[in-house]
Amino acid sequence: MGPLAGFRLIEIAGIGPTQFAGMLLSDMGADVVRIDRIDAPRTGVELPERFNLMNRGRRSMAVDLKHEDGAGILLRLVEGADALFEGFRPGVMERLGLGPEECLARNRRLVYGRMTGWGQDGPLAKSVGHDPNYIALAGALHTIGPADRPPALPLNLLGDFAGGALYLVVGLLAALLESKKSGRGQIVDASMVDGVASLTTVFHGLRAAGLWSLPRGRNVFDGGAPFHRTYETADSKYVAVGALELPFQVALIEGLGLPAEDIGRWMKPEEWPACSEEVETIVRTRTRDEWCTLLEGTKACLSPVLSFGEASEHSHNKERRTFVDFDGITQPAAAPRFGRTPSELRRPPSERGADTLAILRDSGFSSEEIARLLAAGSVSAAHEPGQGVE
Repeated sequence: MGPLAGFRLIEIAGIGPTQFAGMLLSDMGADVVRIDRIDAPRTGVELPERFNLMNRGRRSMAVDLKHEDGAGILLRLVEGADALFEGFRPGVMERLGLGPEECLARNRRLVYGRMTGWGQDGPLAKSVGHDPNYIALAGALHTIGPADRPPALPLNLLGDFAGGALYLVVGLLAALLESKKSGRGQIVDASMVDGVASLTTVFHGLRAAGLWSLPRGRNVFDGGAPFHRTYETADSKYVAVGALELPFQVALIEGLGLPAEDIGRWMKPEEWPACSEEVETIVRTRTRDEWCTLLEGTKACLSPVLSFGEASEHSHNKERRTFVDFDGITQPAAAPRFGRTPSELRRPPSERGADTLAILRDSGFSSEEIARLLAAGSVSAAHEPGQGVE
């Protein structure tokens, strides 16, 4: 099932963008083999594997890539793979003997994806960093948040997942398409700074046209306009309005009970602060659900601001099955949707090394070779007591 059925990809396990990319590719049907470390790396959040939902859908093989056998094991897998992707800082894979040169020598059609924050070159290429650093350097963070407060972090959606994982996936898919025509692989250099900068393209156009010149929180898309922002309701919850076009602004004004002639003021940025204050006062007179009963689904473009738990219970999301119960956990369904080759959630997150033996066998390793690798400690396998390697 899924449009990527029949493709085999190797994911060098990491956290954040490469992990999310692996989930997306697996949801779309690819056989993604996750190469985990034998020893679990410590992070700021210790999450039991069952709840590590971004690891869903793929098999896990535990390999010590620093072991003298490590590179040879992975290169055997590369021979039968369509793509490999990793998220180390520049030079790490080369030091392991697993850089693009070594891998492409084994498989000339291999697509080699590289996910970093800063990119493969440049003054900061080998520096450490995380999502806030990358979206800050790309110019996006400066635009987010109210004018009288520091810039607000949009979770790690913008850097890790939008500018990082999604651009890595797009690059891998494009290179795989090209490889099918040329028979040759290539390197995909996906950088979160590059990806986030790309996402801000429209704002550079607005800026060049003189339409994005006010301080943060005073422009059209950053909460400055009364018709494109969030408002607190009587029950201390929130609604979001996105009435960009004139007919929708008219509908919002009518729904709020404001005079029709106010539309003239809404067209003038210098009037936006005063108009927004008027709307704030009106919106606080009803609860969130009362406003939704009145205006949700209308041309006023008003929606409730929902928590994660509320989102999964909203009638629209329930009818479309945007969230599903899988392995006893409510989680987002596979996206996007395909009419003929639907994506699906195929298996819950695998324990580290749960599939080591099966993957080695699939890759042509003999029982003797597997036994030697296990004894040497270059691989580890999570298996039931008494399970052999034959």
